Amino acid sequence: MKKFIRIELPTAPTATAPATPAWVRDAIFYQIFPDRFAASDRVAKPGRLEPWDNPPTPHGFKGGDLLGIVEHLDYLQELGINAIYLNPIFASASNHRYHTYDYFQVDPLLGGNEALAEFLTAAHARGIRVILDGVFNHTGRGFWPFHHILECGPQSPYLDWFIIHRFPLHPYDEKKPANYAAWWDLRALPKLNVANPETRAYLLNVAEHWIRFGADGWRLDVPDEIDDPDFWRAFRQRVRAANPEAYTVGEIWKPAPEWLEGDRFDALMNYPLALTLLGFVAQNSLRRDLRPGGYRLRPFSARQTLRRVTELCSLYHPHVVYAQLNLLDSHDTPRFLTMAGGDYSALHLAILLVMTLPGAPCLFYGSEVGLEGGPDPDCRRAFPWDRDRWHLATWALTRRAIALRREQAVLRHGSFEPLYGHQDVLAFLRRGVGEAALVVVNVGHEDTVRTIPLPPDLPAHDDIPIDLWGNPADDLPPQWEQGEGGSRHLRVPVAARHGRVLRLGRS
Repeated sequence: MKKFIRIELPTAPTATAPATPAWVRDAIFYQIFPDRFAASDRVAKPGRLEPWDNPPTPHGFKGGDLLGIVEHLDYLQELGINAIYLNPIFASASNHRYHTYDYFQVDPLLGGNEALAEFLTAAHARGIRVILDGVFNHTGRGFWPFHHILECGPQSPYLDWFIIHRFPLHPYDEKKPANYAAWWDLRALPKLNVANPETRAYLLNVAEHWIRFGADGWRLDVPDEIDDPDFWRAFRQRVRAANPEAYTVGEIWKPAPEWLEGDRFDALMNYPLALTLLGFVAQNSLRRDLRPGGYRLRPFSARQTLRRVTELCSLYHPHVVYAQLNLLDSHDTPRFLTMAGGDYSALHLAILLVMTLPGAPCLFYGSEVGLEGGPDPDCRRAFPWDRDRWHLATWALTRRAIALRREQAVLRHGSFEPLYGHQDVLAFLRRGVGEAALVVVNVGHEDTVRTIPLPPDLPAHDDIPIDLWGNPADDLPPQWEQGEGGSRHLRVPVAARHGRVLRLGRS
């Protein structure tokens, strides 16, 4: 990178800055698919469940619940997690619970409202925030206003809650037209008419209710399919009135700065970053046959990766950049390790990168132990609590990478400055007050030594940089060099398929 670019988080909010919650900049998120994480004996299950370790099926239930998560909060704390993103938990006739039939009741299979209250209390006592998954574009066929229409036909007072084309409706007969709008034409998911004032008021009441119940924010499902900016502005106002520090993050798969101008969401699920990091660290092992979200997997060179990351940061106000939900995979994609062709070194490099870039890192449950899985439902396997089945090197590295981020404030709050991208090596700087951290990643299969140019305004330090990460090339310490015009460079040895994090300045 010939031109030095600096993306810096303002130290204080301004009149034009989006007001993102301050706590998110320090958050390490862990995404949990409730049916598949952990089951508690305290939650009664009414009937037959799939064996926990069997491959998941589209309609089968494993029996995970909210009290199971409570009983494993020690595990999450040991890992270093301080925020949880829960997939949907409201009453639904599906294991993923995107088919809501009662927005004011937690699914009894998860333990009901009482279990959520216990979970939130236990999580908050440990300093762990919790955001819920809101599905407000569509419901399940069992949602009571839709059921009312099925029973009463055109005479139902709830007719305008949905988009009805004609009667009769055919919610189950695939041979006949559904005659109502549904998400992606899936008749199991009737689309809500958010333009209807009563529907709108109901959904905003739901949003406020669960924030007042104790949730710390919302992840919003397919929000761009509700083509009504005023609805989302009202949503934000209601949520923030209940909790000024509530976090709202939208599931939008492409760059969308218009959603993040301070009047709708705080952040997006950063799928563009995830696909870029995957293409960089797994250049030679990518599963090209997989299509997460319909996107083609493609390799990225170091230069392309650094340019793409810089573009994604430059699109948004710095307050937004530091609040973005930086995931590697999710319930809607194959597992990162599977997309990377089973290459553990690719997963390790991606974890290091997501823990050192600006934004809130988010791990999908099981990634830290090397859980694999193809497209839905395979990506939603049950968590393997038998430690003999863990990839222990991945578990150890994940804990160490999280600890590094939590210990080094500069990795959470410092500016982002792309420095170097050539062949298989990229480097960037995270700079704070009186200190900086240089991150260098080598995705190549040979050890290398690279000369990294440093910004001319970086204070000079003659001491040897402190290695914060460790590397097989440690026996070759970095060395300072003088460049043209008084510029300073740092020669950094980096082992094959490894990274380095070097502290420059304050010890």
